Amino acid sequence: MCGIVGYVGFRPVLPVILDGLKKLEYRGYDSAGIVLFGQDLSIVKKQGKIARLEQELAGMQLEGQMGIGHTRWATHGVPSDENAHPHLDCSGRLALVHNGIIENYLELKTDLLESGHHFRSETDTEVIVHLVEEKLKTRPSLLEAVLAAAADLHGSFALAIASQQYPGRIVAVRRESPLVLGLGQGENFLASDIPALLPYTKDIVILSNNQVAELTREAVRVFSMDGQELQPEPVRIDWDARLAEKGGFEHFMLKEIHEQPQVIKDTLVGHIDLVNQQILLPELPDEILSKIRQISITACGTAFHAGICGKTWIEEWAGVPVEVEIASEFRYRQRPFLPDSLAVVISQSGETADTLAALRRFKEMGMPVFAITNTFGSSVTRESDWVLTTKAGPEIAVASTKAYSTQILSLLLLALRLAQIKGSQPPERLQEITRELQRLPLLCDQVLQLESRVQEYAYRLRTLDDYFILGRGLDYATSLEGALKLKEISYVHCEAYAAGELKHGPLALITAGKQVCLLATQNELLAKVASNLKEVKARGAEVLVLAGTNGSVGLEGDEIWQLPATFDLFSPLLAIIPLQLFAYYMAKEKGCDIDQPRNLAKSVTVE
Repeated sequence: MCGIVGYVGFRPVLPVILDGLKKLEYRGYDSAGIVLFGQDLSIVKKQGKIARLEQELAGMQLEGQMGIGHTRWATHGVPSDENAHPHLDCSGRLALVHNGIIENYLELKTDLLESGHHFRSETDTEVIVHLVEEKLKTRPSLLEAVLAAAADLHGSFALAIASQQYPGRIVAVRRESPLVLGLGQGENFLASDIPALLPYTKDIVILSNNQVAELTREAVRVFSMDGQELQPEPVRIDWDARLAEKGGFEHFMLKEIHEQPQVIKDTLVGHIDLVNQQILLPELPDEILSKIRQISITACGTAFHAGICGKTWIEEWAGVPVEVEIASEFRYRQRPFLPDSLAVVISQSGETADTLAALRRFKEMGMPVFAITNTFGSSVTRESDWVLTTKAGPEIAVASTKAYSTQILSLLLLALRLAQIKGSQPPERLQEITRELQRLPLLCDQVLQLESRVQEYAYRLRTLDDYFILGRGLDYATSLEGALKLKEISYVHCEAYAAGELKHGPLALITAGKQVCLLATQNELLAKVASNLKEVKARGAEVLVLAGTNGSVGLEGDEIWQLPATFDLFSPLLAIIPLQLFAYYMAKEKGCDIDQPRNLAKSVTVE
């Protein structure tokens, strides 16, 4: 949530800042602003998209040796020009941008008002810049003033701060909210996320929690909150910057849907012993797997839906009991755990605030943590005991597609490796599954051939206001994720139900003309699913059937989409693709902002 970009160096500053902000648009925002430091300080900020900021900048001759920019997602104060970042101190020489929430801002603001400071916005952020201004009265440097101010702040924050009084110098602070530094020759960068830096450098320093950095053209120095200089190791990011571009697709979301065969193939690399046809999981030691008596999966949103798939697979194939909890609920309740339990946390960004809080609770309870994330060097990767980094590459659209596929594939690998270690399945059956697993990229390619039919279906339903997705077993998990995609992107009200629950209330919503999608990919449940189909058809609903290996046998839907034949346990990886495409084309028909849906952010770094 929110995006920060900073630059000090030899290039024209404005294009670097604007380009970086555009690379962070996926994080979600409602206003944008920049400040440049040259002979004068120049600040421009506007409510709305970056395009409005660019219109405001058109024709201005702005120059400088350094600059910082920001995209804001409103928390304190409505979206407006005044509440947009950057914020200035009373002198108008010190500027600051902030991602996060300051929990004690009212207390601090009261003290600062009594000291004579004047505020121009409703934000908690403006408190920080005035606090740094106050600290500069008794501190000899910007770095020391920022360290002193940070000590007074409660909450989560990533900060970038610069002053006309200290030219060619940016101070950055990280507590909870992510911040990365980019290393160059005669130039240095900072940003909220790696994609903003990839066009300029692949040498990255990922700030850890409670660290401060000072950037000049010549150097990047990192300190602890008590002022001790540190020597963090840079990492080389091997992402191709072109992966963060649309590559000929109209939207990032559509591009990322089409990338799923490749990212599944990439995630499988190193996880299959081709000679012995066995699953490998080098990220988690066998001696740990062999002792596991219980697993607790914790995640939010799409990652939570992945966890529901993981629960089904692990319990069925490995015989290990699994609990799946939404991280924002888990962190506020007490629950017992068996000895030899394993915590599994899932987060695309590795910075999800509630998931991080859950991870830390697990650690406090002495539970080992296995993380599944798409972001190397994130807080989740650094704080977990073992990490499986998925190979989805940068995912720019707010609605997760390819990252979800790699998450559920990672959980399937965990389930199958557990089954091998514990001997809970016949070896020949596991070998058969392993051979078929290698066909998944091809099977996903085949599912993508449904795209034209999905597009036509979305066009017919373009005036849709309500939708229902039903499924049993693994199909229920897929229905939850499919419904979330439709709500996120097209703003269509969509309900996902375990199909067996229809009689317990939801059937009252099914009337003539209602649109229903019925998932029917689990062979052993087809008879039950067929009865659910008759229930909704009897009430006049129009039904799309997403059919698995046995096709539409016994299923009389108004429209049928056939998935390629494979084992039922692979269906979540295949069935989700048409639902993602449906959400995409429905949003397109309705003229929605597909990559940046309203009110949402890619990385939810505040509670």
